[in-house]
Amino acid sequence: MEINAASLRSLNTSFNTAYNDGLSGAAASQWGRIATEVPSTTGENEYGWLGSFPRMREWLGDRQIQNLSTSGYRIKNRKFELTIGVARDNIEDDNIGIYAPMFRHMGESVGAEYDTSVWALLKAGFSTPCYDGQFFFDTDHPVLNEAGQEVSVVNTDGGAGTPWFLVDDRRVLKPLILQIRKRWKFISLDKETDPGVFMRDQYTYGVDGRYNVGFGFWQMAWGSKQTLDATNYANASAALGNMKGDYGRPLGIVPRLLIVPQTLASQAKKILLAENDAAGATNIHKGSAELLICPWL
Repeated sequence: MEINAASLRSLNTSFNTAYNDGLSGAAASQWGRIATEVPSTTGENEYGWLGSFPRMREWLGDRQIQNLSTSGYRIKNRKFELTIGVARDNIEDDNIGIYAPMFRHMGESVGAEYDTSVWALLKAGFSTPCYDGQFFFDTDHPVLNEAGQEVSVVNTDGGAGTPWFLVDDRRVLKPLILQIRKRWKFISLDKETDPGVFMRDQYTYGVDGRYNVGFGFWQMAWGSKQTLDATNYANASAALGNMKGDYGRPLGIVPRLLIVPQTLASQAKKILLAENDAAGATNIHKGSAELLICPWL
């Protein structure tokens, strides 16, 4: 192949097409079930509003301005990239077919990146702090009771087994946050004056972006490492459904989505899909939540 402007444009189109094929063929995204997408225009975002659930009140006298709390919880954007080098010799020898699978894999990797990060953070919630300084899944989140006294609220029952999760996923603000500063962009360095071409005889193609993930409202999620059975599921559902905010205000949380890895799929199906329980009685939990078997966990 003769290397000129036309052939390089054609090559760039070919690689870009393979990248987009991989991107469109990536595993179905699931991060939107548990994470709210938040745009970012700076190096980091502060989420002071995580400390409170604003609510309507009867208008008596002056308005009461519901200010943001001062939790100081910040999510700092991170840079990510994936780059492939193509040797000039392979272009001249018309040996570029070997790169098509690599660019398709690049697209698949980019398509899975948000899921990889969001679900990894959910799993890390048992040992990673959220806005109130406690682990996201913890037994002593500070909340004010009806009398204005601080009490501890739980959103986990501990355990040491494979983790599973129960969440309310239909609120605008979900348990996790996906903060996007710069969306993925495919870039090529294929001019004769580009340093890589001049110094190393190599054409370079890459994707980069900026984003990060963080925790939202712990009140909307229950995490457990206990055995996934009807008893522990019922306890988790009751605890999440009874979740209250400051001053004893019910939050209206509905345990809608049971999330499990593939290894717990059979146990979850017995709880949510079976007509009868192990004793042959009617399964009272059938259909009480949607089941999401997540390959990213």
